[in-house]
This record gives sequence, C-alpha cells and structure tokens, in this order.
Amino acid sequence: LAERDPQRVVPCVPALIEALDRPEAQTRWEALDALTALATTCPEQLGDAFEGAETALFDEISSTLRYAAFRLLCVWGATSVERSREAWPILDEAFSATSDLEYRDMLGCLYEFGQGEIDAEVAEKLALRLKFDAENGKGSYLKARSSEICEMLVKRFDLDLSKKKKRASVKKSDAAEDEE
Repeated sequence: LAERDPQRVVPCVPALIEALDRPEAQTRWEALDALTALATTCPEQLGDAFEGAETALFDEISSTLRYAAFRLLCVWGATSVERSREAWPILDEAFSATSDLEYRDMLGCLYEFGQGEIDAEVAEKLALRLKFDAENGKGSYLKARSSEICEMLVKRFDLDLSKKKKRASVKKSDAAEDEE
C-alpha cells in the first residue's frame, strides 16, 4: 500500500517507526520497506527512523533486514543535502562491513543515492570509495558497477578525484610539518 498510495500510509509513520524496535526481523524489514516507500513523500517525518534503521543495518542474523535498512537510508539520504550528510557516514560504515553477497544489492542503492539531492562532498567521498572498489574489487560485475556509479558522480558533480588524492597527501605532509 505504501508504494501504491503513499499518502494513505503517511498517518502510520509513527507506528512504522515504533515497529523498528520490535524483536522480529520480518516486522522490522516490512516497516523499513514501508518507510522507504514514504521516504520521498514525507522525508521530514522519517528522521526518527534513523536510529532504528541504523540498528537494523548491523543486525548479525538477517541480511534481508540489513538490506532494507541500507535501502531506507539511501532513499531518505537522497532527499536533501542535509540528509545525505547525516546518512553518509553510516552508509559508508555499513558498506565497508558488508559481505560479498550483499555488496551487489547495495551498489544499486548507492546508485539511487548518488542520483539524489546529495551534498557534493558526500558525492566525492562516495566516488572515492567506489573508485577504490572499481580498481581493486572482486569480480567483473562489481568492478564495472562501481566504476559506472563513480563515473556518474564524477560527471554529475564535476569531480576531479586525482586532485583530491594529491590534496590529501599535502594535508598529511602539512600535519607532519606542524608536529615538528
């Protein structure tokens, strides 16, 4: 119902957020899926879902639950520059800790995230993360998909990833000089 007619489900947002505290994984992933369907309709009402989604993102048992949480945070984070800044650190952490099986699905979510109204600095961090995976990842699909998303971000945000690496190394040497 949330996907077909989100306006009818908007009044249920508080109950859906409350459901994220339930112990059953299926209840939580279904609530996360409904919230994801509402994320572009009423993103301002979903801020309270962040904590429950973060907890679900690191669930040790259910990969379905982890994916539902990742997807919600990507869709919600893509709705504004501010939300992208809030969502990015936890998305990055989850993406770093993911298994090879989940990685493929997460790339699809990150593509959607990258096409949203995200902060340019967040886009650059995501592009740098995916550039590494495009060059060093396992498997041709994962490398190609990471490369595709990275290239989309570079074009969309007019990023120069080679400059960023140089700046990072300059900062390190400046910090070393300051210590002396």
